[in-house]
Amino acid sequence: MLILGLNMFHADASAAIVQDGEVVFAVAEERLNRQKHFGGFPSLAVKACLDAVGARITDIDHVAVGQDSDANLARKVQYALANPDKILNFIHLRARKQAMRDLRTLLANALDVDAKLLRFQEHRLEHHIAHIASAYYCSPWIKAAGFSYDGSGDFVSTMLARCEGNDIDILERVFLPHSLGSFYSMICEFIGYKNYGDEGKVMGLAPYGKDTYCDPIKSIVGLKNGSFQLDLKYFKPLGSNQGMQIQSDGTVRLARHFSEQMEKLFGQPREPHGEITQRDMDLAYAMQHCFEKVFFHLLNQLHKKIPVENLAMAGGCALNSVANGKLFDSTPFRHTWIQPAAGDEGLAIGAALHTYHSVLKQPRRYQMKNSYLGPHFSDSRIASDLKKADLAYQRLDREPLLDTVAAQIAAGKVVGWFQGSMEWGPRALGNRSIVAHPGLANMKDVLNARVKHREWFRPFAPSILAEHQYEYFEHNHPSPFMLHVYKIRAQKRQELCAVNHVDDTGRLQTVSRDENALYYDLIKAFQRRTGIPVVLNTSFNENEPIVCAPQEAIDCFQRTRMDTLAIGPFVVSKSEN
Repeated sequence: MLILGLNMFHADASAAIVQDGEVVFAVAEERLNRQKHFGGFPSLAVKACLDAVGARITDIDHVAVGQDSDANLARKVQYALANPDKILNFIHLRARKQAMRDLRTLLANALDVDAKLLRFQEHRLEHHIAHIASAYYCSPWIKAAGFSYDGSGDFVSTMLARCEGNDIDILERVFLPHSLGSFYSMICEFIGYKNYGDEGKVMGLAPYGKDTYCDPIKSIVGLKNGSFQLDLKYFKPLGSNQGMQIQSDGTVRLARHFSEQMEKLFGQPREPHGEITQRDMDLAYAMQHCFEKVFFHLLNQLHKKIPVENLAMAGGCALNSVANGKLFDSTPFRHTWIQPAAGDEGLAIGAALHTYHSVLKQPRRYQMKNSYLGPHFSDSRIASDLKKADLAYQRLDREPLLDTVAAQIAAGKVVGWFQGSMEWGPRALGNRSIVAHPGLANMKDVLNARVKHREWFRPFAPSILAEHQYEYFEHNHPSPFMLHVYKIRAQKRQELCAVNHVDDTGRLQTVSRDENALYYDLIKAFQRRTGIPVVLNTSFNENEPIVCAPQEAIDCFQRTRMDTLAIGPFVVSKSEN
């Protein structure tokens, strides 16, 4: 049985293919068309899914979409009637969405086939159910608490659920306009970070701030009756786009969130690329602090309803790795399984697995043990692309490759590491990574000057051998998808100075050999040379989507001041080219 899962006409459009209950392949459209957070129809991703299983669209039994414009319709109407100036917008948007619902025509046009030949059954799933499904059905558990939160989806911002066996039972929804994601985006926008996806940047700024504004920010997002509520006078009223606009070319634009009340309280908003003042840092600190307070409150309420230790979580806000790292000390949950593609690209997997397990009642047997679900390229393809780029290279066997690259990292070189299948989700996890020495004080500046060109306050991440985690970090819950931030032990901070953030934390990736043997052995080879079981790991890109294909890695290597490219079994040195 083949099920195609889709996230379409929404930020981070994507496709995934499930074969007999197992996720075989998944990719976000942005990795293929090179347009960051692309929000149109994922035609290239669909084609890649079909190619991965050697199928045609006429072979697909079911197509599942992680969006249902009919969900929560009564709430949408209620909000529109309370905001008469928005009614026309809602009508226009609904007409536009109806035009995008004809899946057969969309797929037939994208794949150049006759729509009459398509035999699949179509399934629409509410946004946040798809998010929870993407975590729970990929977890090893048969019982868990389910939690999803983000800016918005199908007029809901937060969902609490009971997950047991094949079933996901909804316990509670938080409807718009109340949204922790919108709260976070609003503050980010006010301090000059206005693009979709900028929230992760501002999370790194927060530790530079002080608690100056915690009390006034607390009044913007408050706890109420076991949930939370926004003080809407600080926000622009929601339009029909629920705070987000998808342009005709798939570009995602955020609508303005903050009202004039923010300016009255905190002064003029910062312009993008302007000087970051102490006020901006203090607002970032207060934003993160208040976000965490509400998040932990919601999780504690969820645990009262479902008193288990396992938490399955997804949604864009689940990428807040700082909050994730603290939840073990602030809630009774002891184990998390967070979808590596916690943002909206993960909806494709959630919708497909929900169809298989909940709709078709098929038994559960799949567990997502790693995130390497994307495109893979042959050695011959890589060699061909290196020759086209006129680059001199060496081909090495496995052990010499590892030893050569480990020596380069130990010597302070910046290495592009391109191996195997691409990661699913926003994090580079050792297959499309740039790796460097974590214990060189100048390495952060070197990376930013030569390759990344990121804001000064953003930290780089450590990848650590799983068996050494508790030796270096103050928490031992694994973080295989780089979705938790923990304190680095005092005696190890100098050793990890290039990945030690200003608050002595690191957003770690724990690496076990059964998850990624080659990357594990690279870190092991580096440890043999330096005594450090950690490498600095950042995404292989330069202000673009993470590289997917060999040519993109080669282009990034050539236009930046990376020292070495290890791509498949081939090693390219900048000094020899």
